[in-house]
Amino acid sequence: MVATVLEKRGYSVETAVDGEDALARALARTPDLLITDVMMPKVDGWSLVRQLRAHAELSMLPVIFLTALSSEDDRIRGFRLGADDYVTKPFRFEELDLRVAKTLRRTAQMVQDTRDQINTSGLRGDLSQVGLSSLLVLIEMERKTGLLQLHAPEGPSAQILVRAGKVVHARLDDHEDPVDAECIYHLLTWAAGDFEFVTCVVEGEDRVNVSTTHLLMEGARLMDESSEAAFDAPVATIPPIKPHASDASEPDAGTSAERLAASSTDDNWE
Repeated sequence: MVATVLEKRGYSVETAVDGEDALARALARTPDLLITDVMMPKVDGWSLVRQLRAHAELSMLPVIFLTALSSEDDRIRGFRLGADDYVTKPFRFEELDLRVAKTLRRTAQMVQDTRDQINTSGLRGDLSQVGLSSLLVLIEMERKTGLLQLHAPEGPSAQILVRAGKVVHARLDDHEDPVDAECIYHLLTWAAGDFEFVTCVVEGEDRVNVSTTHLLMEGARLMDESSEAAFDAPVATIPPIKPHASDASEPDAGTSAERLAASSTDDNWE
């Protein structure tokens, strides 16, 4: 239905059966926009976007999540992954049409503005608007040499040195570890903060020795492993309170607790 409505609006739409198929199709032919659900077989929407961002040619691809997951935590997670918009079901097709048009316009303008800035004296902005993966890809495409500084909100700061578009060294200020590639993997998890790129001469050996694409793909893999580990973590169950003899006339507390747990589980899977 979504594809039919968008095609009537003049868009060319290609559909995929699951997240794995969507990734393969996007790699074969880069789309202008991806609209994806979260709950999908083989590769879910979260992992799909992380893997897309790991490929240089797809790192700035605009993404709209279209999903039944409507909690504030899910919305925040979507935007932290670099989503451009988050639409919850049920929705009006007129609203989706407007959001698609707005996202395409905003993305095109943002990419052009960023390129214009990076080709002048320097570049500065907000990581929540332009993620580190997109910055590194732009710097590589423009073959820039200089210093990229990152500042987390009320947190640490970091420095990334690039030469001819390639990352050659990275470190956190006032911290010995992590450094170089491991530091980049850590910085890719930053969803907020400020950045500034300054053109300068970069001397010294290349301490990273891998391409930007490799850094982004390995960073995405590590984040996927971290998410899976958190999902598979053991669950601690609080035992029900045993009623006192004087409470024999009241409903059994263990039964109530089990009923509540079952209800919570059902709600999570709806």
